[in-house]
Amino acid sequence: MKIARNGKTTKEMEIVAKNEQVDIEFIRRGVAKGRIIVPKSNRRELEPPIGIGKGLLVKINANIGSSKTVCNIEEEVEKAKIAVKYGADTVMDLSTGVTEADVNTIRKKILDEVRVPLGTVPIYQVALRALENKGAIIQMDEDDMFNVVEEQAKEGVDFFTIHVGVTKEIINYLVDHPRTMGVVSRGGTFMASWILEHNQENPFNKRYDYLLEMAKEYDFTLSLGDGMRPGGIIDSTDYAQIQELLEISKLVKRAWEKDIQVMVEGPGHIPANEVERNIKMQKSLCDEAPFYVLGPLVTDIAPGYDEIVSAIGGTLAGLAGADYLCYVTPSEHLGLPNKEEVKRGVIASKIAAHAVNIARYGTRASNWDYKMDIARKNLDWQEMINLSMDPELAREIHFRNGAKELDEVCSMCGEFCAIKLLKEALEGKRKKKE
Repeated sequence: MKIARNGKTTKEMEIVAKNEQVDIEFIRRGVAKGRIIVPKSNRRELEPPIGIGKGLLVKINANIGSSKTVCNIEEEVEKAKIAVKYGADTVMDLSTGVTEADVNTIRKKILDEVRVPLGTVPIYQVALRALENKGAIIQMDEDDMFNVVEEQAKEGVDFFTIHVGVTKEIINYLVDHPRTMGVVSRGGTFMASWILEHNQENPFNKRYDYLLEMAKEYDFTLSLGDGMRPGGIIDSTDYAQIQELLEISKLVKRAWEKDIQVMVEGPGHIPANEVERNIKMQKSLCDEAPFYVLGPLVTDIAPGYDEIVSAIGGTLAGLAGADYLCYVTPSEHLGLPNKEEVKRGVIASKIAAHAVNIARYGTRASNWDYKMDIARKNLDWQEMINLSMDPELAREIHFRNGAKELDEVCSMCGEFCAIKLLKEALEGKRKKKE
């Protein structure tokens, strides 16, 4: 950001401009104003770096990570690779166990083997360390919190979700005015519990300038976490959510004063009719800082299909101006996702982002669709399969009912194929004219 404000560009900005098909000066101005971020630590290289923000293609993130119940290190690394294979622009490691050693190993392996921007929620490791060393999560202290951030920053983590906007005032309000679903953000809950136990202000908020100093040293991006996001549509757009956003809006400006890249995280469960107003509220309050949304999830009654619910909400959010979608898998609200569910979550989110990009940017995004249309017109099944978001699934479906490689038609219409019939009719008409 400082380089951009000095009128200069970096190689990362140049790569972003080329891949986004925009002028380098557009990227430089966006970074200088805080409307575009290029999340990249100064401790690692990316292939390639990406831009997130106003005027750029909507990006998607995939969450992976072990739990205290299920911890398979190699499988989590494989999930990260699968996510990238099917279109995730970034990966977040949300591992919480079984031990702190497991968490460290998973993160380091992903940093070594996956070359897209990596994000974490450091308070998870802080909580695990406190549990192992002090017997309870709420016994973590300020040093634990900042030490873990710095440890992970030294390794090369590119962006951090930190719940800086969870304040003592908001938590005290919730004590007297409880929500139906309470606080569903794990990081938000850890901070809320700590505030209630110690009767002190959130250390990340109280010592925000120190956090900004670390961000400057390691050039990581701050993702200001939505600890007060609604966990059910009944709690959407309530006092706690909006009060946190108001606090975050101030923190965005303080980060920009220090030349720190920052983005804002947005609500989880929001009815469809409230999505647009939530996006526009954030964009107004935060001076168009990049907005990173979980879903949103527009209904609460579809466990097992929440990747679809999220894709619906993500499309609405993107059309309203959201810049970055966090995927949701079919196992959301049910359990830890497996590799297939990670894939399904990524593809659903990628579809939403691509639909928004077509609406926003036309041919800049839809050339992929044009190539598919030509392949369909020509009944070129191999090309259609190759152009699919999931070529393996497309191939499996096409050939499962006995279709052969050289067949013109699929098993849906067979000889009643509209494209084949019209093609034959047009060819017949041309022959008669000749």
